[in-house]
Amino acid sequence: MNVPMISRRRLLLSLLATTALPTWAAPAQPRVDVWKDPNCGCCGDWVKHLEAEGFTVRVFATGADAARRRLGLPDAYASCHTALVDGYVLEGHVPATDIRRLLAERPKALGLAVPGMPVGSPGMDGPVYQGRRDPYDVLLVSREGRSTVFARYR
Repeated sequence: MNVPMISRRRLLLSLLATTALPTWAAPAQPRVDVWKDPNCGCCGDWVKHLEAEGFTVRVFATGADAARRRLGLPDAYASCHTALVDGYVLEGHVPATDIRRLLAERPKALGLAVPGMPVGSPGMDGPVYQGRRDPYDVLLVSREGRSTVFARYR
């Protein structure tokens, strides 16, 4: 049987439309390994924030200081937990949106840090803080230990 060319094209387009991947399928986020104090509630809340944003998280209940040293992050950027995602260090209450941006842009850097524990950052935003939000910066830390502002929260 000789099928006209236009019909073949329609058939092919119809097949492609019905067999293509669904639009809701998205690539999986890389796993985040987190080292934290076993008694720290805000660290656990930060982990919940990441999981709610689609990240898979593996938690180590000890060793944040040792992990920070092993990964080469200077103490000046320290917070209450240290994490590693796809080769980048994350220190403190870094928002998931900034982690996604870091992974999309892939800068030559050690990673991101939110030094201290600013109220209003993910994990430091629970009801106990009564809606308080302090300004803070997410810092992009170079492999040499210098930093620039990656994101500002006001």
